[in-house]
Amino acid sequence: MGTSSFFLVERDKYSPDNLLSSVMVAAFHSDAMLYYRNEKYFTEENHFKYTTISIMQDLDIDENMFLIYIDGEKNDGLEFYNNGQYLGLDSSLSLYQVGCIEDVYDNEKLLLSFVYEYLKLNPMQYYWLGDYNWVYSWEDMRKLKSLPYDPNWCYKNPK
Repeated sequence: MGTSSFFLVERDKYSPDNLLSSVMVAAFHSDAMLYYRNEKYFTEENHFKYTTISIMQDLDIDENMFLIYIDGEKNDGLEFYNNGQYLGLDSSLSLYQVGCIEDVYDNEKLLLSFVYEYLKLNPMQYYWLGDYNWVYSWEDMRKLKSLPYDPNWCYKNPK
């Protein structure tokens, strides 16, 4: 498994339904394919835990695809520790890290289109690549999308 990434959402505004619908619309607008098996996982207390969606460029090619998790509201591990170390992020924000995207590596082009469309729908959220100390805002994605494509876009500080 490669590097994972997340969307950062204000805690009091997070909803699995909104994440699910935004993922579907972003896939549609980024001309990606979406595969959803409707498998839901629950906690022992019967609270929704997560489901997954595959986003891919081409159904016949097993490359250029990633898995995104739609997280339940009561999951452990949603808390994003925003302690001021992340460039481009107001440290006073109380955030959840949701929509974990697995295997960023080798999916950069598909990811650029998808994240652009997702943040276009949710301009107050951020995109964070887990191993780095910066985030991408909607404005950062607009700027990146206007430039010639760089396959290393997500491994570079957008500021």
